[in-house]
Amino acid sequence: MNQTTSDASLQPQTASRKRISTLQRNESLAGWLFVSPMLIGLTVLTLIPILASVVLSFADWNFIAGLNGLKWVGFKNFENLFEDATFLKSLGNNGIFLLTVPVYLIISLVLAILINKYVYFKSLFKVIYFMPYISSVVAVAIVWQVLFHPSNGPVNRFLMSIGIADPPKWIADTNYSLISVMMISVWISIGFNMIVYLAGLQSIPKEMYEAAEIDGANGWTRFTRITFPLISSTTFFLLITGIISSFKVFDLIAVLTKGGPAGSSSVMVWYLYETAFTNLKIGYASSIAMMLFVCVLAITLLQWIGQKKWVNY
Repeated sequence: MNQTTSDASLQPQTASRKRISTLQRNESLAGWLFVSPMLIGLTVLTLIPILASVVLSFADWNFIAGLNGLKWVGFKNFENLFEDATFLKSLGNNGIFLLTVPVYLIISLVLAILINKYVYFKSLFKVIYFMPYISSVVAVAIVWQVLFHPSNGPVNRFLMSIGIADPPKWIADTNYSLISVMMISVWISIGFNMIVYLAGLQSIPKEMYEAAEIDGANGWTRFTRITFPLISSTTFFLLITGIISSFKVFDLIAVLTKGGPAGSSSVMVWYLYETAFTNLKIGYASSIAMMLFVCVLAITLLQWIGQKKWVNY
């Protein structure tokens, strides 16, 4: 009798557990169905190409020859990289290009402070400075190509009008081609960084500035003791993303200089592109991609370690 009663009481509990298990299984299935397009796209378009690049960096392969032309060479591609003058030049140019990051961060911060404190039509200035960032890079590059024309460009015309008889040839000059691209990159990047800095500045409580003024703190003290520490996390974010973007610069180079003249503006991504799609050396190009990844990872890790000393969360 007691056994029968016990079995009867367990049946509803078992049925309830089964219903809960079925609901959880259905919810999990629905969740996987919703995220599957993203996962498939991530796998096909990102993960598989990354793994393929890692594998091909140890091979010598021209994809026109098919898989039969695949030849394993081990670390020979990486050894050749450090004897490749063009790669070393491109790596050095990337190092120089990194200087654009602190330049436009400083300019963006100054503009953000001025607009946040002294300008009334903030939205208008946000749009004006943000326009270069959202504009087509190809269109922007062509406009600057006209501006930097060696003989008929407005920039050199202006320089000659103020007495400079032999102005730089800009993108046509081996000494100024990379600097020209860097200036354009700074001009494009200011808008986005300024918007982010403005958001960070507007999140700082005004009471802190009022208390500092009552205590007699001047503008510089308020900036160093309040403003910069409280936007240090924003600066860190922009610094990391800016460094990664500087290593990925390609479109400006492709439109303006194509790595020239004489390789003076070649960077790693442009050299990778030329190696893979012009010279058809897929294995060697993959080794360049791996070196690019290592450079970005190393700099990011150094920044991540160093941020503990100056970033406040």
